[in-house]
Amino acid sequence: MVLLSLVASHSDIDLETVAKISADASQVASVVLASASPIAGAITLATCNRYEIYCEVPQFEDVPAARSEVITHISASTGLSEATISTALVSKTETDVIEHLFTVGAGLDSAVIGEREIAGQVRRALNEAQTAGTATGSLVRLFQSASRTAKDVGSRTSLGSRGLSVVSVALDLATDLSSESDWGTKKIVIFGTGAYAGATMSLLRERAAHNVSVFSSSGRAEAFVASRGGSPLDEETLEAALETADVIIGCSGSDHRLMAADIAVLDRGARPLIAIDLALTNDFDPEIGTLESVELINLESVRMAAPEEQSQSLREARSIVLDAAHSFAAEQRERAADAAIVALRRHTQAVLEAEVQKVRAQHGCTAAAEEVEFAMRRMMRQLLHVPTVRARELAAEGRAGDYIEALQTLYGLEVEVPVAPSVKRKESCPATEAPAKAVRQAG
Repeated sequence: MVLLSLVASHSDIDLETVAKISADASQVASVVLASASPIAGAITLATCNRYEIYCEVPQFEDVPAARSEVITHISASTGLSEATISTALVSKTETDVIEHLFTVGAGLDSAVIGEREIAGQVRRALNEAQTAGTATGSLVRLFQSASRTAKDVGSRTSLGSRGLSVVSVALDLATDLSSESDWGTKKIVIFGTGAYAGATMSLLRERAAHNVSVFSSSGRAEAFVASRGGSPLDEETLEAALETADVIIGCSGSDHRLMAADIAVLDRGARPLIAIDLALTNDFDPEIGTLESVELINLESVRMAAPEEQSQSLREARSIVLDAAHSFAAEQRERAADAAIVALRRHTQAVLEAEVQKVRAQHGCTAAAEEVEFAMRRMMRQLLHVPTVRARELAAEGRAGDYIEALQTLYGLEVEVPVAPSVKRKESCPATEAPAKAVRQAG
C-alpha cells in the first residue's frame, strides 16, 4: 500500500484559494471511497490555513488515478475548475507524506510556529474519519504517530512552553490596538461554537475576560456556554450586543457573514471596535475594516505579526519530527517485510506438512519416521534463514516491494500487508454532518 497526500496550504498559495478549495469539501473522503477509484482509505484535514487529504492506494501506479479522482470530487463540491484545484494541490507520497503530516501536527508548518491548536485538529480529523469509516489501519497509525510526535515536540522543546496560537497572537494584536489593555473591562462577542471558538474562550478566560457573549447561526450558543461560560445570543439579541461590544471575534466559518452595513447602522457613537476575523472563509465583511473607529484583524494580520521562534528550538523540534518520521517509515517497511516472511513460511510449512504426512503414511510412527521428519524441519528452517534476512535487509532499504514481487513471481504467492481494522462505514446523516465544519476552526 502507498501513502498519498494532496496539500493546499498557506505555505504555497493564498488563503483565499485555500478557503475556496475547503468550502463544502468535508465529504470528499467518503465520496471518493464510494466511487470506483483505487483509494482504499482517506482522511481530510481542513484548518484555518490548509486543506489536505491523506489517502492510501494499493500501489504507485494508482497514484495518478487517485489524485485525479480527488480533484474531480473537490471540483464538483466547490464549483472550482479542475485545473485550478490541480494547480493548488501539491502531491506527496510515502516518506514525504509522513514527514509533512508530522511537521504539520507539531505546528512547524503553521502561520504561528509552534501553535497548539493544530495538534487537536489532527486528532479530530482522525476521529471523524474513523467514525465515518474512511480510515485504513495505516492511516490510523500515521495520524496517531503524528499526534505522539506533536506531544514530544511540546514537552521536549520550548515551543510547547510558549503556548502560542493563532488566537493568542490575534488577541495580542487586539491588545496593542486597544486604548485599554485590561480584557476584564471589555465586552466581547464571539461568532461560532466550534473547536476554535472553544480555544478562544479558554484564552479569554486566561486574560480575565468575563463579559463574553456567544452567537451561533445554527442555534448552538446555549449548549456552548453551558460548558464553557459566557452568555448566549440569538438573532433578536445580537444587535444590542454588537452596539456595546468592544471586540468581536469570528470563529465560525459559516455562511452567516456580518457585513459592514450591519455595523454602520448600529447606534455605537464613536465607540471603538476591534473585529478579529479568524475564519478562513471570513465571518466578517473585509469592508468592516474601512469603517471609522473599527480595526480589523484577520488571518493575514496574524501571519504577519507572528513572532519568529528561536532557531535552537526549531532545530530541536525539526530533529524530533524527522526522527519520528523516519522511524514510522521504517516500521511501515518492516510490516511489509513481515507480511512477506509470513506468506513464505506458510507456503513452505504447507509443503513440509504434506511431505511429513506422506512419511507417516508410509512408515507410521516409527523412530525412522521421526528422524526423517526432524531432518526435514531442520532443513526447512535453514532454507528460510537467508530469505528471512534478505527480506528485512531489503525492507530497510525501502525495497520490500521487490521482495514481494519476487515471491509472487517464483511461488505465485499473494502477499497482503495486514492493517488494523477501520470502523465500519456508515451512511452519512444530515443531522451529524454539521460538526464537520468545526475541523476548519484552527491550524
